Amino acid sequence: MVTEFTPVSAAIGGALIGIACTLLLVLYGKIAGISGIVKSVFAKANSGSRWQLYFILGLLLAGVAVRVFAPSLLEGELQLSPWLIIVAGLLVGVGTTLANGCTSGHGVCGMSRFSTRSWVAMCTFMLVAIITANLVG
Repeated sequence: MVTEFTPVSAAIGGALIGIACTLLLVLYGKIAGISGIVKSVFAKANSGSRWQLYFILGLLLAGVAVRVFAPSLLEGELQLSPWLIIVAGLLVGVGTTLANGCTSGHGVCGMSRFSTRSWVAMCTFMLVAIITANLVG
């Protein structure tokens, strides 16, 4: 895990996320909310539109590509129990369901469209993340 903040890599990553979200919105008229995309893959298995599946496969393949071509970006280790990680993942799933979206949908797409609901959701997400980080870490 990379622990040093680098403005250049953060700017490049943010620009790539923004470009990907813009392309998805312009080309397909869809919001790039990961929780919604994952949910739609399981809900619409026979819909004929497979862009959601390709989107998720691209995310997974990007992780594999980083592991193969730039493993130094994955340095460090996570010192949490597997059960704590599973519980945290379930809580994130419950939170995104209650908020009707996740940080990518609300934070990248919703806030850029000045959605009040997205601003409230992101403030809530960040507040809970700060509290959790101080309790766990």
